[in-house]
Amino acid sequence: MTDSQLIREIKDGNVQLYDELMRRYERKILAFIFHMLKSAQMESLAEDLCNETFYKAYRSLHSFREVEATFSTWLYTIARNTVLSELRKHKNTQVSLEQSGYTPQTAVETLPEQTALRNEKVTMVRDAINNLPEKQRSALILREYDQLDYQEIANILGQTVSSVKSLLFRARASVKLQLEPYFLEPIFEEYEEMNRR
Repeated sequence: MTDSQLIREIKDGNVQLYDELMRRYERKILAFIFHMLKSAQMESLAEDLCNETFYKAYRSLHSFREVEATFSTWLYTIARNTVLSELRKHKNTQVSLEQSGYTPQTAVETLPEQTALRNEKVTMVRDAINNLPEKQRSALILREYDQLDYQEIANILGQTVSSVKSLLFRARASVKLQLEPYFLEPIFEEYEEMNRR
């Protein structure tokens, strides 16, 4: 059953199908929320805010209209707004990339030195992303880690597609600038892959 079919059934009173809709998105939404809470050191709230996101989505499902956005885009928007509201309550608006769960996929490296170097590079990329302003960081996470397209990111962030492209350009340039002092060659695979998108 597609998301649209599930939503129609739920709106028609078959509310137990909402569990299926949650199962489809729970891991992605939880990871996204965890990312946003990391720099504020509020990761322990990720599960609660994920549940709150799904509760808000359920309560507002009657107002969801597919002509305006896909369900996933609508859900990410609710998640982002829920987290930003919580961060404002704690007077800390810094949002960051979490340290686990979104490790770029790479070939298995056998030597311990290669593994250590690889881990150090991944940490440096994460730290560089953590230093970005909130909108640039969110755009980069949604594009590079969640693999969303420009229009979906624009809908989630409340921006135009051209603004999203600009945010991504500035975010990538900032990451590159932060990492250049540490590497003589072009940064490394994750960053080069980001630039090709």
